[in-house]
Amino acid sequence: MSAIVNRNDDEVASRRYRTLFLSDIHLGTRGCQAELLLDFFRHNESEELFLVGDIVDGWRLKTGWYWPQAHNDVVQKFLRKVRKGTRVVFVPGNHDEFARDFVGLEFGGVEVEDHVLHKTADGKTFLVMHGDQFDVVVRHARWLAHLGDWAYDFAIWVNCWFNRARRQFGLPYWSFSQWAKLKVKNAVNFIGDFEKTLAAEARRRGVDGIVCGHIHHAAIREIDGVTYVNTGDFVESCTAIAEHFDGTLELIHWKLLESERAQAETGAEPRLLPAARVAAE
Repeated sequence: MSAIVNRNDDEVASRRYRTLFLSDIHLGTRGCQAELLLDFFRHNESEELFLVGDIVDGWRLKTGWYWPQAHNDVVQKFLRKVRKGTRVVFVPGNHDEFARDFVGLEFGGVEVEDHVLHKTADGKTFLVMHGDQFDVVVRHARWLAHLGDWAYDFAIWVNCWFNRARRQFGLPYWSFSQWAKLKVKNAVNFIGDFEKTLAAEARRRGVDGIVCGHIHHAAIREIDGVTYVNTGDFVESCTAIAEHFDGTLELIHWKLLESERAQAETGAEPRLLPAARVAAE
């Protein structure tokens, strides 16, 4: 079993890992935290980087083009990592499903794969896939999936204005959509069913665990003898999964830009994003 590291300090010094896993970045949307992701990469390096789907939001780009310089900088960061020796693997999800037509190819050294088997330093084998293949809504009711996507975007918009008001009263960031996800019974049931289904798929394939994304709910837990790992997202929770050189898995929350951490240290008022911390669930 891969252990979970719990770090509650505000450590921001550069760290190097064996592997980093990220998903659900949603480049091409206004909710994407591109600057925060670039800040994350300034402080975190790895020998391998797995991009576990929904890196580019093709659904949103089809309805309206939004691609600021920071989003282009993220793509360039991936390519620079390849040039510096990092293995970068892109496993497409449902929002960037157009890339599934290019499975088996490389672009700028970035490998495109439908799924990957990753062996950790302690000898465990993990299936790496986005996970939308096991979402019955995405598979059988795409119109409903698109409706849910628009509802999520609306929740992000509400969060933005709501938290501006909270900031005026000195209150910390609070996510409506994350709260709803954990409070609404159907959402909780969906998350539980998704996790069990993915764990069952890993068990069926005879591997020790699975790394996925898709539902924007980060986790590292044991389910019926299988290690279930979800990378979360880089829209709200801004999470990543790191594998240390001993095979230990860690869930990282990355919440503040470097400039905002400096402001916090001097007692200045930080911007909209929540306080930085690194912790495991």
